[in-house]
Amino acid sequence: MYLVEYKNVCKKFDDKEVLKNISFNVEKGKIIGLLGKNGMGKTTIIKLMNGLLVPTSGEILINGKEVGVESKKTISFLPERTYLDKSWTVKQVLNFFLDFYEDFNIETAHKLLIDLELTEEDRLSKMSKGMLEKLQLILVMSREVDLYVLDEPLGGVDPATRDYILDTILTNFKEGASIIISTHLISDIERILDDVIFIDHGELILSDSVEKLREEHNESIDEIFRRMFKC
Repeated sequence: MYLVEYKNVCKKFDDKEVLKNISFNVEKGKIIGLLGKNGMGKTTIIKLMNGLLVPTSGEILINGKEVGVESKKTISFLPERTYLDKSWTVKQVLNFFLDFYEDFNIETAHKLLIDLELTEEDRLSKMSKGMLEKLQLILVMSREVDLYVLDEPLGGVDPATRDYILDTILTNFKEGASIIISTHLISDIERILDDVIFIDHGELILSDSVEKLREEHNESIDEIFRRMFKC
């Protein structure tokens, strides 16, 4: 059984079709890049997976179950935009997650705070966009789930910090779990990916293993993407 299954999924907003017959599977224990330029449908795919939107047609299964209360227990989701109360301190946010999620590991969270140079006393209202994104990443990676879904996790951090963020992701997710990373910064994440899914104008253009694509095309994933989409 696949961890995630998309079966001919379509999504319309009024008369605009933003996803067109999307079908793909995600195996357990894989790191998948959901790749495409901004505005091409990546976030819509992720919102559907997390139950924040409902497909117009088609079917989405998480661990063999339809998206709902049970599937949300399987997924730890990092949205593109912050949702945290800016009046809180980091300590208050950690305590909230500890109360709300049975799978939240406070020891992991404390370790990651040190690694990413944040403190429990930091107040969110005083934090930069990059610091807030680090905090959200800590919250997401401190849960022990089967699937981590990260929407543009590197967008607000400087290039020097990106490798550090990726290493944090790699060394702190639950063993045997899968990660889906949505991004347009392909060259930054390519080294950690097992599989890729290319999305363009709401359509799935390519889905395959990184190793197979590199061998077939004799190019990096970033080079393949740039050639296909004329970036």
